Amino acid sequence: MDHSPLPSHQARVRTAASRFAKSAAGSIPPVRRLIAQRDHLLRQREQLRAELRAQASAMAAERKALAAIAATGAAAGGGPERTDLGHLFVLTYGRSGSTLLQNLLATAPGVLIRGENHGVPYQLYRYHSEILRHRDRLARPTPLPPTHPWFGIDGYPEEYALAGMRRLVTDTLLRPLPETRIVGFKEINWPFDELGPYLGFLRALFPGARFVVNTRRIEDVARSKWWAGRADAVAHLTQLEERILAAAAELGDDAFHVRYDDYKDDPEALRPLFSWLGGGYDEARLRAVMAERHSY
Repeated sequence: MDHSPLPSHQARVRTAASRFAKSAAGSIPPVRRLIAQRDHLLRQREQLRAELRAQASAMAAERKALAAIAATGAAAGGGPERTDLGHLFVLTYGRSGSTLLQNLLATAPGVLIRGENHGVPYQLYRYHSEILRHRDRLARPTPLPPTHPWFGIDGYPEEYALAGMRRLVTDTLLRPLPETRIVGFKEINWPFDELGPYLGFLRALFPGARFVVNTRRIEDVARSKWWAGRADAVAHLTQLEERILAAAAELGDDAFHVRYDDYKDDPEALRPLFSWLGGGYDEARLRAVMAERHSY
Protein backbone atom coordinates (compact mmCIF):
# COMPACT_ATOMS: atom_id res chain seq x y z
CA MET A 1 0.00 0.00 0.00
CA ASP A 2 1.30 3.45 -1.10
CA HIS A 3 1.69 5.73 1.95
CA SER A 4 3.13 8.76 -0.04
CA PRO A 5 1.46 12.04 0.76
CA LEU A 6 -1.41 13.20 -1.48
CA PRO A 7 -0.47 15.97 -3.97
CA SER A 8 -1.15 19.39 -2.60
CA HIS A 9 -3.68 21.72 -4.26
CA GLN A 10 -0.89 23.81 -5.76
CA ALA A 11 0.72 20.74 -7.23
CA ARG A 12 -2.52 19.77 -8.90
CA VAL A 13 -2.91 23.27 -10.38
CA ARG A 14 0.66 23.20 -11.72
CA THR A 15 0.03 19.82 -13.34
CA ALA A 16 -3.18 20.98 -15.00
CA ALA A 17 -1.52 24.18 -16.22
CA SER A 18 1.36 22.19 -17.67
CA ARG A 19 -0.98 19.90 -19.53
CA PHE A 20 -3.00 22.86 -20.93
CA ALA A 21 0.17 24.62 -22.05
CA LYS A 22 1.33 21.53 -23.90
CA SER A 23 -2.07 21.18 -25.59
CA ALA A 24 -2.23 24.86 -26.58
CA ALA A 25 1.31 24.76 -27.87
CA GLY A 26 0.32 22.01 -30.26
CA SER A 27 -2.56 24.08 -31.71
CA ILE A 28 -0.69 27.36 -32.32
CA PRO A 29 0.99 26.48 -35.66
CA PRO A 30 -2.34 25.64 -37.47
CA VAL A 31 -3.98 28.82 -36.16
CA ARG A 32 -1.05 30.94 -37.29
CA ARG A 33 -1.19 29.34 -40.72
CA LEU A 34 -4.90 30.10 -41.06
CA ILE A 35 -4.34 33.70 -40.03
CA ALA A 36 -1.49 34.02 -42.53
CA GLN A 37 -3.65 32.55 -45.32
CA ARG A 38 -6.47 34.90 -44.46
CA ASP A 39 -4.15 37.91 -44.58
CA HIS A 40 -2.72 36.73 -47.90
CA LEU A 41 -6.22 36.38 -49.42
CA LEU A 42 -7.21 39.80 -48.15
CA ARG A 43 -4.12 41.33 -49.76
CA GLN A 44 -4.91 39.52 -53.03
CA ARG A 45 -8.48 40.79 -52.95
CA GLU A 46 -7.36 44.38 -52.47
CA GLN A 47 -4.82 44.00 -55.25
CA LEU A 48 -7.49 42.67 -57.64
CA ARG A 49 -9.82 45.48 -56.68
CA ALA A 50 -7.11 48.01 -57.41
CA GLU A 51 -6.40 46.40 -60.78
CA LEU A 52 -10.10 46.41 -61.70
CA ARG A 53 -10.40 50.07 -60.71
CA ALA A 54 -7.39 50.91 -62.86
CA GLN A 55 -8.82 48.94 -65.82
CA ALA A 56 -12.20 50.60 -65.48
CA SER A 57 -10.57 54.02 -65.34
CA ALA A 58 -8.42 53.27 -68.38
CA MET A 59 -11.39 51.99 -70.37
CA ALA A 60 -13.45 55.05 -69.45
CA ALA A 61 -10.63 57.31 -70.62
CA GLU A 62 -10.30 55.30 -73.84
CA ARG A 63 -14.01 55.51 -74.56
CA LYS A 64 -14.00 59.24 -73.92
CA ALA A 65 -11.10 59.71 -76.32
CA LEU A 66 -12.73 57.53 -78.97
CA ALA A 67 -16.01 59.41 -78.64
CA ALA A 68 -14.16 62.69 -79.16
CA ILE A 69 -12.48 61.32 -82.26
CA ALA A 70 -15.75 59.98 -83.62
CA ALA A 71 -17.47 63.32 -82.98
CA THR A 72 -14.89 65.23 -85.00
CA GLY A 73 -14.87 62.68 -87.81
CA ALA A 74 -11.10 62.36 -87.63
CA ALA A 75 -11.11 58.56 -87.30
CA ALA A 76 -10.00 57.94 -90.86
CA GLY A 77 -8.21 61.20 -91.53
CA GLY A 78 -8.89 63.56 -94.38
CA GLY A 79 -10.65 66.27 -92.44
CA PRO A 80 -13.96 66.40 -90.59
CA GLU A 81 -16.79 64.09 -91.47
CA ARG A 82 -19.49 65.57 -93.68
CA THR A 83 -22.71 65.86 -91.77
CA ASP A 84 -24.68 67.51 -94.58
CA LEU A 85 -25.08 64.35 -96.67
CA GLY A 86 -28.27 62.39 -97.13
CA HIS A 87 -27.99 58.72 -98.09
CA LEU A 88 -30.07 56.79 -100.60
CA PHE A 89 -29.82 53.12 -101.58
CA VAL A 90 -31.63 51.28 -104.35
CA LEU A 91 -32.94 47.94 -103.12
CA THR A 92 -33.76 45.49 -105.89
CA TYR A 93 -32.86 42.24 -107.71
CA GLY A 94 -31.01 41.68 -110.98
CA ARG A 95 -32.54 42.60 -114.35
CA SER A 96 -35.13 44.90 -112.81
CA GLY A 97 -34.14 48.08 -114.65
CA SER A 98 -32.11 49.37 -111.71
CA THR A 99 -29.25 50.73 -113.82
CA LEU A 100 -31.70 52.99 -115.63
CA LEU A 101 -33.18 54.06 -112.29
CA GLN A 102 -29.68 54.76 -110.96
CA ASN A 103 -29.12 57.28 -113.73
CA LEU A 104 -32.62 58.74 -113.54
CA LEU A 105 -32.11 59.51 -109.87
CA ALA A 106 -28.84 61.24 -110.68
CA THR A 107 -30.67 63.81 -112.84
CA ALA A 108 -31.68 65.58 -109.62
CA PRO A 109 -29.16 68.26 -108.62
CA GLY A 110 -26.72 67.05 -105.99
CA VAL A 111 -27.76 63.37 -106.19
CA LEU A 112 -24.95 60.85 -106.76
CA ILE A 113 -25.88 57.17 -106.94
CA ARG A 114 -22.98 54.78 -107.44
CA GLY A 115 -23.39 51.39 -109.10
CA GLU A 116 -23.20 47.93 -107.59
CA ASN A 117 -20.42 46.76 -105.27
CA HIS A 118 -21.49 43.09 -104.88
CA GLY A 119 -22.79 43.80 -101.40
CA VAL A 120 -19.40 44.59 -99.89
CA PRO A 121 -20.81 46.58 -96.92
CA TYR A 122 -22.41 43.33 -95.78
CA GLN A 123 -18.94 42.20 -94.70
CA LEU A 124 -18.82 45.18 -92.33
CA TYR A 125 -22.22 44.16 -90.99
CA ARG A 126 -20.96 40.65 -90.24
CA TYR A 127 -17.84 42.01 -88.55
CA HIS A 128 -19.80 44.47 -86.45
CA SER A 129 -22.68 42.18 -85.47
CA GLU A 130 -20.38 39.30 -84.50
CA ILE A 131 -18.31 41.47 -82.18
CA LEU A 132 -21.45 42.95 -80.64
CA ARG A 133 -22.82 39.46 -80.03
CA HIS A 134 -19.75 38.42 -78.06
CA ARG A 135 -19.44 41.78 -76.32
CA ASP A 136 -23.00 41.59 -75.03
CA ARG A 137 -22.68 37.90 -74.17
CA LEU A 138 -19.68 38.60 -71.95
CA ALA A 139 -20.82 41.90 -70.46
CA ARG A 140 -20.05 42.16 -66.73
CA PRO A 141 -20.36 44.95 -64.12
CA THR A 142 -16.57 45.27 -64.23
CA PRO A 143 -14.18 44.92 -67.22
CA LEU A 144 -12.89 41.50 -68.12
CA PRO A 145 -9.42 40.99 -66.58
CA PRO A 146 -6.32 40.16 -68.66
CA THR A 147 -6.55 36.58 -67.42
CA HIS A 148 -9.91 36.14 -69.22
CA PRO A 149 -9.70 34.41 -72.64
CA TRP A 150 -11.94 37.12 -74.19
CA PHE A 151 -10.07 40.02 -72.55
CA GLY A 152 -10.96 43.32 -74.23
CA ILE A 153 -14.01 42.20 -76.23
CA ASP A 154 -16.33 43.83 -73.69
CA GLY A 155 -14.77 47.21 -74.45
CA TYR A 156 -15.73 47.22 -78.16
CA PRO A 157 -16.73 50.87 -78.80
CA GLU A 158 -19.85 50.61 -80.96
CA GLU A 159 -20.32 54.27 -81.86
CA TYR A 160 -16.64 54.75 -82.64
CA ALA A 161 -16.67 51.60 -84.80
CA LEU A 162 -19.70 52.86 -86.73
CA ALA A 163 -18.04 56.24 -87.23
CA GLY A 164 -14.92 54.57 -88.61
CA MET A 165 -16.87 52.29 -90.95
CA ARG A 166 -19.04 55.19 -92.10
CA ARG A 167 -15.93 57.17 -92.97
CA LEU A 168 -14.41 54.15 -94.74
CA VAL A 169 -17.48 53.55 -96.93
CA THR A 170 -17.92 57.25 -97.63
CA ASP A 171 -14.30 57.94 -98.57
CA THR A 172 -13.63 54.78 -100.58
CA LEU A 173 -16.96 53.55 -101.99
CA LEU A 174 -19.36 56.49 -102.19
CA ARG A 175 -16.85 59.34 -102.72
CA PRO A 176 -19.30 62.27 -102.71
CA LEU A 177 -18.39 65.37 -104.65
CA PRO A 178 -18.34 68.83 -103.08
CA GLU A 179 -21.77 69.58 -104.60
CA THR A 180 -23.29 66.24 -103.55
CA ARG A 181 -26.22 66.44 -101.15
CA ILE A 182 -27.49 62.84 -101.46
CA VAL A 183 -25.17 59.90 -102.06
CA GLY A 184 -25.62 56.14 -102.17
CA PHE A 185 -25.56 53.10 -104.43
CA LYS A 186 -27.86 50.65 -106.13
CA GLU A 187 -27.41 46.98 -105.37
CA ILE A 188 -28.88 43.64 -106.46
CA ASN A 189 -26.78 41.43 -104.15
CA TRP A 190 -28.56 41.76 -100.83
CA PRO A 191 -28.52 39.22 -97.99
CA PHE A 192 -32.19 38.39 -98.47
CA ASP A 193 -32.19 35.93 -95.55
CA GLU A 194 -30.97 38.71 -93.22
CA LEU A 195 -32.43 41.69 -95.01
CA GLY A 196 -34.15 43.31 -92.02
CA PRO A 197 -31.13 43.25 -89.66
CA TYR A 198 -28.78 44.31 -92.45
CA LEU A 199 -30.92 47.31 -93.39
CA GLY A 200 -30.96 48.18 -89.70
CA PHE A 201 -27.17 48.18 -89.75
CA LEU A 202 -27.08 50.46 -92.80
CA ARG A 203 -29.46 52.84 -91.05
CA ALA A 204 -27.19 52.85 -87.98
CA LEU A 205 -24.18 53.37 -90.23
CA PHE A 206 -25.91 56.19 -92.14
CA PRO A 207 -28.51 57.80 -89.86
CA GLY A 208 -31.50 58.98 -91.86
CA ALA A 209 -30.74 56.65 -94.80
CA ARG A 210 -33.60 56.05 -97.24
CA PHE A 211 -34.26 53.26 -99.71
CA VAL A 212 -35.81 53.14 -103.16
CA VAL A 213 -37.35 49.74 -103.82
CA ASN A 214 -37.41 48.90 -107.51
CA THR A 215 -39.46 46.03 -108.94
CA ARG A 216 -40.34 44.80 -112.40
CA ARG A 217 -42.93 42.37 -113.76
CA ILE A 218 -41.62 39.02 -112.52
CA GLU A 219 -42.39 37.10 -115.71
CA ASP A 220 -40.30 39.53 -117.76
CA VAL A 221 -37.41 39.38 -115.31
CA ALA A 222 -37.49 35.58 -115.39
CA ARG A 223 -36.96 35.61 -119.16
CA SER A 224 -34.07 38.08 -118.95
CA LYS A 225 -30.45 37.02 -119.32
CA TRP A 226 -29.20 34.65 -116.58
CA TRP A 227 -32.64 34.17 -115.01
CA ALA A 228 -33.79 32.43 -118.19
CA GLY A 229 -31.57 29.46 -117.33
CA ARG A 230 -33.31 28.83 -114.00
CA ALA A 231 -36.32 26.55 -114.00
CA ASP A 232 -37.50 28.08 -110.72
CA ALA A 233 -36.85 31.69 -111.73
CA VAL A 234 -40.45 32.89 -111.26
CA ALA A 235 -40.81 31.27 -107.84
CA HIS A 236 -37.38 32.47 -106.71
CA LEU A 237 -37.91 36.05 -107.90
CA THR A 238 -41.35 36.11 -106.32
CA GLN A 239 -39.79 35.15 -102.99
CA LEU A 240 -37.08 37.82 -103.30
CA GLU A 241 -39.65 40.47 -104.13
CA GLU A 242 -41.83 39.49 -101.19
CA ARG A 243 -38.87 39.84 -98.83
CA ILE A 244 -37.93 43.22 -100.30
CA LEU A 245 -41.46 44.55 -100.00
CA ALA A 246 -41.78 43.24 -96.43
CA ALA A 247 -38.54 44.99 -95.47
CA ALA A 248 -39.74 48.18 -97.17
CA ALA A 249 -42.96 48.04 -95.15
CA GLU A 250 -40.88 47.94 -91.96
CA LEU A 251 -38.98 51.04 -93.12
CA GLY A 252 -42.18 53.06 -93.39
CA ASP A 253 -41.64 56.54 -94.83
CA ASP A 254 -37.92 55.83 -95.30
CA ALA A 255 -38.71 53.58 -98.28
CA PHE A 256 -40.32 54.39 -101.64
CA HIS A 257 -41.52 51.73 -104.09
CA VAL A 258 -41.28 52.28 -107.86
CA ARG A 259 -42.08 49.87 -110.69
CA TYR A 260 -39.97 49.74 -113.82
CA ASP A 261 -43.01 48.96 -115.93
CA ASP A 262 -44.64 52.22 -114.79
CA TYR A 263 -41.75 54.61 -115.42
CA LYS A 264 -39.74 53.07 -118.30
CA ASP A 265 -41.72 55.02 -120.92
CA ASP A 266 -43.28 57.70 -118.76
CA PRO A 267 -41.07 59.96 -116.61
CA GLU A 268 -44.20 61.48 -115.06
CA ALA A 269 -44.52 58.26 -113.04
CA LEU A 270 -41.37 59.30 -111.17
CA ARG A 271 -42.61 62.71 -110.08
CA PRO A 272 -43.78 61.40 -106.65
CA LEU A 273 -40.34 59.80 -106.12
CA PHE A 274 -38.53 63.08 -106.75
CA SER A 275 -40.96 64.87 -104.48
CA TRP A 276 -40.13 62.31 -101.76
CA LEU A 277 -36.43 63.05 -102.36
CA GLY A 278 -36.97 66.75 -101.90
CA GLY A 279 -37.37 67.93 -105.47
CA GLY A 280 -35.29 67.96 -108.63
CA TYR A 281 -37.84 66.54 -111.09
CA ASP A 282 -36.82 67.57 -114.61
CA GLU A 283 -38.78 65.82 -117.37
CA ALA A 284 -36.43 66.88 -120.14
CA ARG A 285 -33.41 65.46 -118.33
CA LEU A 286 -35.29 62.26 -117.51
CA ARG A 287 -36.29 61.76 -121.14
CA ALA A 288 -32.69 62.34 -122.24
CA VAL A 289 -31.54 59.57 -119.89
CA MET A 290 -34.32 57.25 -121.07
CA ALA A 291 -33.17 57.76 -124.65
CA GLU A 292 -29.80 56.19 -123.81
CA ARG A 293 -29.32 52.44 -123.84
CA HIS A 294 -28.82 50.99 -120.35
CA SER A 295 -28.02 47.57 -119.01
CA TYR A 296 -30.73 46.30 -116.71
